[in-house]
Amino acid sequence: MARFKVLIEYDGTRYSGWQLQKNARTVQGEIVLGIRKLFKVDDFEFHGSGRTDAGVHALAQVAHLDVKTMLAPEIIRMKLNDELPADINLLEVEKAPEDFHARHNAVARSYLYQISRRRTAFGKRFAWWIKDELNVELMNEASQLFVGMKDLQSFTDEDPEEKSTKVLIEAVEMREEGDLILLRVRGSHFIWKLVRRIVGTLAEVGRGKFASGDVEQFIRQKSDTPARYTAPPSGLFLERVFYKKDQLNQPLRATFLVDTFVRRNRHRP
Repeated sequence: MARFKVLIEYDGTRYSGWQLQKNARTVQGEIVLGIRKLFKVDDFEFHGSGRTDAGVHALAQVAHLDVKTMLAPEIIRMKLNDELPADINLLEVEKAPEDFHARHNAVARSYLYQISRRRTAFGKRFAWWIKDELNVELMNEASQLFVGMKDLQSFTDEDPEEKSTKVLIEAVEMREEGDLILLRVRGSHFIWKLVRRIVGTLAEVGRGKFASGDVEQFIRQKSDTPARYTAPPSGLFLERVFYKKDQLNQPLRATFLVDTFVRRNRHRP
C-alpha cells in the first residue's frame, strides 16, 4: 500500500456534505466511486481532514489515500479527475509518509465566509446576499469576542460525534473587498454549524439588532437565539487545513469564484 496526500476543491452546492453517506450524494462518495473505477479495487482507504456540511464548499480540503498502485501521483490526479464530476477537482496528489493522517495530523483549519452587499447573478451559489446596510466596524468588534478557548454550545447543534462544545478560536479576521464582506475564522477544530452561526449572529450586529453585549451573553450562557440566525451554506468555504510547519498567516482575499462578478463590478443594480 502507498499513501498519498490529496488536495481537493469542490463546489458543495449539489452535495449533502463531505462525509460518505448511504442514501445521499456526497463529495467523499463521488471520489470513492472514482477511485474504484480508476484502480478497479475495493481494497483502499480514503479519509478527509474533517466534514463540511451540505452546501458548503472547499478551496483546499485535504485527504489521504491508501491504495496499491505503481502510478505516479500526477498520473493519479489526472486520471482520477477524469472520473469525477466537474464540481469536484483534485488540485494536488503527492506521496505521503505512512504515518500521515489528514485529520489527526491537522493542527488548525480556516474557514472563509463571503457576504455580498449586492445581488449577483453569477456568485449566488458562493455568497450570501444581504440587502440591509451592515456596520462592518461593529461586526468586526463583536467578532473578536469569539477568539480564545470558548464553550460555544449556543453556536452548534447536538452532534453524537462531538464530545465537547469547547473550541479554540485562534483568530477572526474581517475586511471589505468591493461589494464583498469577507470573514475568516481559524481554529483548532470546528463543531457543527459553528461558523455559519457566528456569521449569522454578526450579521445581526451589523444590522443593529444585536450589540456586542448580546454576543458576549450568547457565549457565556447557552442560548437558542443564534440558531435562528444561521447563515446559509452558500457563502462558506473550507479555506485551508494546516499541518506542522505550515505558515498560518495568509492574505484574506475573496475567492476567484465571485471575485470577477462582484469585486470588479462595483455598480449595484
